Amino acid sequence: MVLQLKKVFISDEVDPRCVEVLKENGIEVVKDTKLRTDKEKFLAEIAKYDGLIVRSATKVTADVINAATNLKIIGRAGTGVDNIDCDAATKRGIIVMNTPGGNTLSAAEHTCALICCLSRDIPNAVATMRDGKWDRKAFMGSELNGKTLAIIGLGRIGKEVALRMQSFGMTTIGYDPIIPGSVSSQFGVEWMELEQLWPKADYITVHTPLIPQTKNLLGETSFGKCKKGVKVVNCARGGIIDEVALLKALDDGQCGGAGLDVYVSEPPDDYNLAKHPKVIPTPHLGASTVEAQKRVAVEIAEQFVDVMNGKSLFGAINAQAMYNALSPATQPWVTLGKCLGSLLSTQGADSKQGVCISYAGTDLKDAGSYLSASVLSGLLATQAGGEGSTLNLVSAPALAKQLGVNVECKYKSVCSSGLFAEVCVKVGGNTVVGTTSGSQSLIVSINGTKFATPAVLSGSMILFQANSSKDLVAKLLGSLTDSGATVTGLSVTTPGQSQWGLVYLASGSTNSLDSIKSLVQSAVLLQL
Repeated sequence: MVLQLKKVFISDEVDPRCVEVLKENGIEVVKDTKLRTDKEKFLAEIAKYDGLIVRSATKVTADVINAATNLKIIGRAGTGVDNIDCDAATKRGIIVMNTPGGNTLSAAEHTCALICCLSRDIPNAVATMRDGKWDRKAFMGSELNGKTLAIIGLGRIGKEVALRMQSFGMTTIGYDPIIPGSVSSQFGVEWMELEQLWPKADYITVHTPLIPQTKNLLGETSFGKCKKGVKVVNCARGGIIDEVALLKALDDGQCGGAGLDVYVSEPPDDYNLAKHPKVIPTPHLGASTVEAQKRVAVEIAEQFVDVMNGKSLFGAINAQAMYNALSPATQPWVTLGKCLGSLLSTQGADSKQGVCISYAGTDLKDAGSYLSASVLSGLLATQAGGEGSTLNLVSAPALAKQLGVNVECKYKSVCSSGLFAEVCVKVGGNTVVGTTSGSQSLIVSINGTKFATPAVLSGSMILFQANSSKDLVAKLLGSLTDSGATVTGLSVTTPGQSQWGLVYLASGSTNSLDSIKSLVQSAVLLQL
């Protein structure tokens, strides 16, 4: 799935190098950071573009996505996609990506800076000096050496924080539901469950996305399990630390201080937490360095170019089926899957009976994700109503889930057809088997009846089923010719009680079904 990106709109301020990289690769770029504030104009303008690049200021809502009728990709120059309606984008087949590594060092350094400031209450000490006061006794700090830092989220940023704070002599412990202890131990973090972690921590820093499982992760209950006076830092996402519970813990001394760079609402609706004397607040500055902003701007532009050239999907968060589908060797199989799905849909195959996809051949060992998505994109197109035209490897799996379609994929080491590789799709009582030759999609058999030679699935064609007879082909061709159709080819299955066949038509010859209906059991027009 190679995307044609002719025009990209940038609605937030990004480093100029972003625009330069896109233009150097033949992409037209329009940058307007004010248009997003005028919703009607923004909705009208976005329909002209294939790609959209934002930071955090632009809210890419469902209204924006539905108005963006040509949009193929949305990129955030930064980590996270909180300001993008990913569900709406996925339903429309639009890729959403971010730059997961671009802000890593800046966010890690900001976290470390807040930890250091908390240990010595530096901001309040600075404030008194600026007021002309010399009050050394009020600012007795504590060393970080020998203290325990608990890191929740051991990905890129959590790892970098650990490495830096270890140089201060801190003991680092942590939790991550994905990264195991065998990995975290390699960068000096002892992995443990949250229930073990809370009472051991002198400092806690969070580096997770805001998802249902992490919302209010550090709240009244977890604060109650911590040491009295524990200090916390949040440079990840507002809402991971319960702001109401934090304020209460600060007031009663359970929490000894907090360094906050992110908030539930930005800017905050209520500044009471930010004004608390034990809080060091900053206005979401984790990624606000010259280096990080240039890095993410260049990275998102390069990621757009890579997708356009079919090279990589790095940073994509909703296109899992496409990761193995970009190589030239894979593209014919993607096309075949869609063709087989389309063919089955014309036979009235009910996807709710379940879809079973089996594939064989060494080239297809890792084909499960993209084959299922490509088959679904063809199979569900007619069932999707208005959404059918947007079905692709991104949107088809989401629609299948919405419709309750169960998909089963199986890999076989040996092809039943004797070919080097094949794909078999079964939906209810209908089964089709196909393969590829170069860039062509070929059908091998339908409902167990084999074509004498695998038939090409391309262009305009009539798929028919008829009772087998010696003069069937002659009668079909005669009727089609009499109706004014131009027949360019014909493929039929081996004779039996019933025969299937494909009649290939020249353009402009697609209104010929009526002429053969008396000769066949069924006939449908395919456009592949």
